[in-house]
Amino acid sequence: MNDQQPTTPNSPTPHLPTRLPAVGTTVFTRMSALAQQHGAVNLGQGFPDFACDPRLVDMVADAMRAGHNQYPPMTGAPVLREAIAAKIARLYGHAYDVNTEITVTAGATQALTTAILCAVHPGDEAIVIEPAYDSYMPAIELAGGIVVPVAMTLDDAGYRVPWDQVQAAVTAKTRLIVVNTPHNPTGTVLRDADLQALADIVRGTDVLILSDEVYEHMVYDGERHASMSRHPVLAARSFVVSSFGKTYHTTGWKIGYVAAPAPLTAEFRKVHQYNVFSVNAPMQHGIAAYMADPAPYLELPAFYQKKRDLFRAGLAGSRFELLPADGTYFQCVRYGAISDLPESAFAEWLTSEIKVAAIPVSPFYRQARESGIVRFCFAKKDETLHSALERLARI
Repeated sequence: MNDQQPTTPNSPTPHLPTRLPAVGTTVFTRMSALAQQHGAVNLGQGFPDFACDPRLVDMVADAMRAGHNQYPPMTGAPVLREAIAAKIARLYGHAYDVNTEITVTAGATQALTTAILCAVHPGDEAIVIEPAYDSYMPAIELAGGIVVPVAMTLDDAGYRVPWDQVQAAVTAKTRLIVVNTPHNPTGTVLRDADLQALADIVRGTDVLILSDEVYEHMVYDGERHASMSRHPVLAARSFVVSSFGKTYHTTGWKIGYVAAPAPLTAEFRKVHQYNVFSVNAPMQHGIAAYMADPAPYLELPAFYQKKRDLFRAGLAGSRFELLPADGTYFQCVRYGAISDLPESAFAEWLTSEIKVAAIPVSPFYRQARESGIVRFCFAKKDETLHSALERLARI
């Protein structure tokens, strides 16, 4: 006989103190829900509205039929790690060891969080360049670290990292500097001079680098991607993160990877094996087969530059002020000639009244900073962009 009393609606739920008191529902979730509610064209959350290559789907299906349906190795399927290492060597000239320096992850956000959890100990400081993708700071706080934000500067040339301020923020407690190139939400890209400035800051220290490079194949106007892997000083102390979801238009598959020197990878894998263990097996094998042809990622800059140019041309005669967009699939605009509303209120107005969803930039700061800027995503079908532009032109 079971003597345990059933729970009733009047039974109190124990109080659970929050680990993240400043965190609520993300701006991406809120704006996507608002877009759906109002039937708006969703240029807010960063995902394509077009399908991936059918060949990739076929290759995943082939992998399933071939029996790749059980746990793959914790570090990732060897065939995929080999393909990743070969791609990095070909593009950036750095040879990562397939067995000890490449780990497949359940998306880039998991890679970022795992890298932070293994690198940042309680009391350590982590420098974050703002505006910043919203997962960095909560992960640092979960690790017991102290976030040290450094804001990008903004002028007519666009956003820039003030490396002198990054240097000034480094202390004896600094364990990690988080960088993101191409940069979400601003569309800025780092260049060789930026890598050199960062290398000068960390040389001779124990400071590590976490480099979010998920938009590595979306760099425009003939520029090349300034991966940390290109620079020996930085590669020796960096966790370099990328995303197949971004590269192959499969954001829902949640597969990414991290490349890092063997000692850093060993610590990364200690955490990875307990918060994920291993990643979707058939998709790993399908992606590995697809990577045999480099054309899809080599052609990606031209593919997205056409969409960027279409979107910028459509806004050129509007009252929006276009900021530079050198990378990613995001376009930031000033709206001061249209409204003096705060960013979140303006984004909500755009969504509910104009029927085009955008993302305010202010939530990408630890302390919300009003700059009169919103972000649009142009990773959409041309007809989606035309529809949005027709509505935006009426403002």
